Amino acid sequence: MPFGFFDPTYLMVLPALIFAMWAQWKVQHTYQEYSRIRAANGLTGSQMAKAIMDRNGIQDVTIEEVGGMLSDHFDPRAKAVRLSSANFREPSLAAIAVGAHEVGHVLQHAQGYFPLGIRSAVAPVASIGSMLAFPLFFIGFIFHRPGLSWLMDLGILFFTGAVLFQVVTLPVEFNASKRALVQLTESGALAPDEVRGAKKVLDAAALTYVAAAAMAALQLLRLLVLRNSRD
Repeated sequence: MPFGFFDPTYLMVLPALIFAMWAQWKVQHTYQEYSRIRAANGLTGSQMAKAIMDRNGIQDVTIEEVGGMLSDHFDPRAKAVRLSSANFREPSLAAIAVGAHEVGHVLQHAQGYFPLGIRSAVAPVASIGSMLAFPLFFIGFIFHRPGLSWLMDLGILFFTGAVLFQVVTLPVEFNASKRALVQLTESGALAPDEVRGAKKVLDAAALTYVAAAAMAALQLLRLLVLRNSRD
C-alpha cells in the first residue's frame, strides 16, 4: 500500500477534515457577526475580564494585548490573560464572550480544576510527540525492515499523547465557557438576549476543539491500520 497522495486510508480522516473546515467557518462567521454588535454595558473584552477577576478576588493575573486574530489564551505560567487587539479594545458581544472565556481558565487554575492540571502536564509531551510522531512513523513504514519497525510503534506512541491532549482539552474548554456564561449571567453584566449571543460565540468556538479531537483520533486509527498492514 503506497503511503502517498493516493493512500486510500486518507478516506478515514476525510469526514473529520470536512467537519474541521466547517467548524472553522462557523466560528469565524459567528465571531464576525457578534463583533459588530456593541454590548449595552459598553465594556471591552479586557474590561469585562478584569471585572470578572475582581469579582472573584483574583488580583495576580494581568491582562495583555497580543497581535493576531482569535489568538486569545490564558498563560498560567506567566499568569497572564492575553487577548487579541479586537477583543482587548472593542466593546462587542464577541469580545466580551472571549474575554470571559479566558477568565474561565483563570478561575479553573485558581480553583485547581483537575482536567486543566492534566492538560498542562500533558502539553509539553504532546507538543514534542506531535512533531516527532509522523516522521518516525514514515521512516519505519517506508523503509520497512525488521530493524526499523519499532519506529512505527514509537511514532504511534508519541501521537497517542497528542490525541490524549486533544481529548482532555474538550472538558477544559467546555467548562471555561460554562464558567464564563455563569459570570456574565449572575452578575447581570449582560442582558438575557446578549447572553444568548455570547453563548453562540462560545459554542461555535467549542466546535473547533471537537473537530481537532476527532481529526486526531481518526489519524491515530489510520496509523494503526497502516501499521497492521505491515505485519
